[in-house]
Amino acid sequence: EVQLVESGGGLVQAGGSLRLSCAASGFTFDDYGMGWFRQAPGKEREGVSCISSVGDNTYYTDSVKGRFTISKDNAKNTVYLPMNSLKPEATAVYYCAAVFLYGTSCLNAWQYAYWGQGTQVPVSS
Repeated sequence: EVQLVESGGGLVQAGGSLRLSCAASGFTFDDYGMGWFRQAPGKEREGVSCISSVGDNTYYTDSVKGRFTISKDNAKNTVYLPMNSLKPEATAVYYCAAVFLYGTSCLNAWQYAYWGQGTQVPVSS
């Protein structure tokens, strides 16, 4: 059974930091690129960051560049997203997802095969 389990979310003040983790099981993690997405109340799901299967290529949405850093540990079957200098507009449910054919469009959700249940990140002003 495929599982993606996010953790690390929680209430944080504006300007603060969190590190999200996503533990994967049930598929060959080394073969998959990974992505982080978020969905704010009343808004569509948005691609935040993605990373290639071996971790040598990454993409970020413009609003998080320089503040979020995605990484992938294939030995631990885990992908991470440290988030610094958080802003209230970052408030959302954050999801991790797995994609087999990673490419330049990796911030698009439609191509991802597996999804976690999400973790809430409320950022207070």
